[in-house]
Amino acid sequence: MSNVRGSMIIRPWGVGIWERVQEELGGRIKDSGAQNAYFPLLIPLSYIANEADHVKGFAKEMAIVTHSRIKVEDDELQLDGKLDEPLVIRPTSETIIGTSMARWISSHRDLPMVINQWANVMRWEMRPRIFLRTAEFLWQEGHGAFASKHEAVENTIKIIEMYKQFVEGCLAVPVISGEKPESERFPGAVRTLCIEAMMQDGKALQAGTSHYLGQNFSKAANIKFQSEEGLERFAYTTSWGVSTRLIGALIMVHGDDYGLKIPPKIAPIQVVILPLIRKSTTEENLSILMTYCEELANRITNEKFDGKKISVEISRSKHRSVDTKWRWIKKGVPLILEIGNREASNKTVTVINRSEVSERPLTINLNQFLNDIEKTLSSIQENYFNQAKMNFEKNSCSNVITVPQLITQITKRGGFVQAHWNGDESIIQELSNHGISIRCIMPSMEKEKIGTCISSGQDTSQIAIFAKAY
Repeated sequence: MSNVRGSMIIRPWGVGIWERVQEELGGRIKDSGAQNAYFPLLIPLSYIANEADHVKGFAKEMAIVTHSRIKVEDDELQLDGKLDEPLVIRPTSETIIGTSMARWISSHRDLPMVINQWANVMRWEMRPRIFLRTAEFLWQEGHGAFASKHEAVENTIKIIEMYKQFVEGCLAVPVISGEKPESERFPGAVRTLCIEAMMQDGKALQAGTSHYLGQNFSKAANIKFQSEEGLERFAYTTSWGVSTRLIGALIMVHGDDYGLKIPPKIAPIQVVILPLIRKSTTEENLSILMTYCEELANRITNEKFDGKKISVEISRSKHRSVDTKWRWIKKGVPLILEIGNREASNKTVTVINRSEVSERPLTINLNQFLNDIEKTLSSIQENYFNQAKMNFEKNSCSNVITVPQLITQITKRGGFVQAHWNGDESIIQELSNHGISIRCIMPSMEKEKIGTCISSGQDTSQIAIFAKAY
């Protein structure tokens, strides 16, 4: 953490993971039809005040800039240059992007318009947790304007599915997708869709959201267009985002007593080569060893995993080899290759597989290792997902029929409880008293089984997920 309460410093390895998120998810976002842009960090307060429900939802979290400079008087720093209008440090960008869209959109030919930005935001967090809830964090936020409700809703659903595929496919974190109840919606949204992940302790973590905003923001920002029939219409808008909270999910879903476990598809470095240099190593042997390590690195980068070149690094740490090895294990690098003079002479590699770190390292022929490397990385990726899926299923329950049963189940055993619920929000406060919330309402199936609502006792086909959450 930094010296500012609730703020964090992200070291290079964490930034490397976030860069991989940007690379992998960024490609999907562009494929969805969005274009990258950037909007100012400071937002005029009047922009936000135009949307009453929105400002109400973020009022307690907004950081405000009121002065433009500092002056020194009597050796003391004093605020100076009071602004005519306060500026909000962006908690989210619906208002400023909406105001910009209002200038850019005039005809149905300008639609759809979908903008994405990678940025930082600030929300004063009352209970900060590293990576999960911090005052300042990094994220991507997408914003769309559409000519019809159908297009906007379709985009909202498409984005949440994109997030699900990314989080499960790249981060190896199983999630459940659904819709937030009215009390949990994004401020100003008509619908909020989400993906919920389960941590190893059974608690839920909201991993991504996609909001259908209807015409709420377009009316506040005056986003109008002329329809094909020549009529003036308000656009239908959406917004969606994920944040560095995903790194927190990685840590809490996959980590073990040895440290992080980073799935190969999202690891900044997939293979580390660790030269075993001892005090007795001669200059000649050192030269042979490093030449072999360079050759090994070059050959690995010629191999591919998931359609991309494998990322490899030769560790050049001056610390003892054993200390360096454990540093890389703690970082969660999928494969660590220990290379000594014996390996260099025999053209072999000694492999530490992070998913099997408690097992004895395996020494194998170099060519065999290279032939199997894509399969090995795929196996690690699959193992991580399967382990997380097992925890997800083991800690999920669907046999409670009353509120007391639900509270007892989650309080004593944690995990997710799946139960019939017809939307009666009278139970929300009681659940909140026990730290339990409604995480999402599951998508309806054509022939959903009718059950008894745990709150009202009435018949309903609607099913919700209940859990304690971060």
